[in-house]
Amino acid sequence: MNKNRVNKNVPDGPQPLIDSEDNWVTEMGAWFAGDRVVFRGLDVFTDLFDKSWVEVWYFSITGKFFSKSQIELFSRLWVICTSYPEPRIWNNRVAALCGTARATAMIGMSSAIAVSEGKYYGGQANYAAVEFIKNAKQFVDEGGDLQSFVIGSIKTTRQIPTGFGRPIINNDERVPHAMRLAKSLDFDNGTHVKLALDIEKILSKKRYRAVLNIGGLTAALCADQGLSAEEFYYAASVIYSAGMIACYSDARHKPVGTFFPLSCERIHYEGKPLRKWEK
Repeated sequence: MNKNRVNKNVPDGPQPLIDSEDNWVTEMGAWFAGDRVVFRGLDVFTDLFDKSWVEVWYFSITGKFFSKSQIELFSRLWVICTSYPEPRIWNNRVAALCGTARATAMIGMSSAIAVSEGKYYGGQANYAAVEFIKNAKQFVDEGGDLQSFVIGSIKTTRQIPTGFGRPIINNDERVPHAMRLAKSLDFDNGTHVKLALDIEKILSKKRYRAVLNIGGLTAALCADQGLSAEEFYYAASVIYSAGMIACYSDARHKPVGTFFPLSCERIHYEGKPLRKWEK
């Protein structure tokens, strides 16, 4: 993943730095103080006035506007998939810890979002899930056999493809509800979704017994809407926020330091034994 995201346009010599001093060339936008704001060539106060935040979020990332049904898919997916106010979840735990430590909400949220950058779950997994399903589609489109691609990937990486399987339990309670949403919006028959379901059948027949998880399904759904792996990664960077702020707020209004404390007796200490200082 990181290899694909590295910017290779490293300055060669001082001239690019000289040209950039007090100067930044961008097509993203600009603020004209006291007058207007331009966002990817559009005026925020006129062209984007009637757009929702989710529409602008995806426009910011892709430079495109999506249909109302696509925006509904994106926004409702994040309710079903990631709006869990469960303080034991790894990133929510950080938000709650910040709350019980009386850090500010901004610190709590930014810290929790930062630790969402996970290889096996979270940011990097989101990127890898789209990359895998797109590579699988390309392989099949070029005449390859899907099962050969899946088994070959497992042998190469020595792990189940990202987007399949789940620790602790071998099912994902979110998948049927996300599929119900997709079906209601007529997005359940997309090429990448069908491919993801076919991969699940392959894995279920083998000794892996890995089911499609919500990361794989959302990756397939969003790939069907034209998002690249990088765009999906960007779009999903804040999707856990609703659960995070709930956990932060809850802990913030409880006694200081009471978030999952451990008594000394529960710590298995193997260091020096208790000793007294000599006078």
